[in-house]
Amino acid sequence: MFREVAERDWSVTPSGGRVLTDLRPETSNTYTDRLAEETTINGRGMTDYDLPAAPHERTPLLIRRCLAYVCACLRKAHEHFGDTQVKAYVSLSFADTEEALLTSNVTFCTPLPDVRPYIPDVEAVTGAAVAEITLEDCSAWA
Repeated sequence: MFREVAERDWSVTPSGGRVLTDLRPETSNTYTDRLAEETTINGRGMTDYDLPAAPHERTPLLIRRCLAYVCACLRKAHEHFGDTQVKAYVSLSFADTEEALLTSNVTFCTPLPDVRPYIPDVEAVTGAAVAEITLEDCSAWA
């Protein structure tokens, strides 16, 4: 599913939000600002049902899956918008279940001068591992 989302490109909402076309809701919703719109529409939990439960096996596979999706989407955003403004945010945390499996969420947004950052101080986040990823980061890993 995520490969198809990345392949189907980006679009712009009436408010100017940059969103993955396949993730746009069919009906319009009201958001507090463009940042909320982008992060809500673009945000998804990364599929992990097929991954092993053992952390030493699960962790690298889940991270690789997240990074592949993020980099594919950021490359498409660059092609579509002609800039590198879109950023990805990947969070890893343990599910609040008996198994406490490592899970991940991914979202994308465009920093705006008049709107607070999505995560004002990424380094200060506790309870989860969070990474802000740019297209430049993807190029460095290639």
